[in-house]
Amino acid sequence: MKLDQAEVEAGLASLPGWSLEADDKWIARKYRFGTFLDAIAFVNEVARLSEAANHHPMIAIDYRMVTLRLTTWNAGGLTPLDLATAAEFNEAFERVKAQRASGSQDADGQA
Repeated sequence: MKLDQAEVEAGLASLPGWSLEADDKWIARKYRFGTFLDAIAFVNEVARLSEAANHHPMIAIDYRMVTLRLTTWNAGGLTPLDLATAAEFNEAFERVKAQRASGSQDADGQA
């Protein structure tokens, strides 16, 4: 079920770093990492979660910056699945950040 504008805004309020794109059909977040390998570790975790949920983001890797974008194609916009998946990606970021903190530079999420 496609979310209306108020539902999207309410959902985004609990998703640090995520924002609604200009077309109102996508949400996006940029994550910044200390190293390229940290960024790739995060992308691998995103891939694992995406496969499990059968809901896949657009992923852009720019050295130490990873940008994720979500929408639900068959709904023509955002659904509760997009918000839930974004929350899982934020949790994955925190896990990767904690795992890498002991052996490499910290990762910093960027809004």
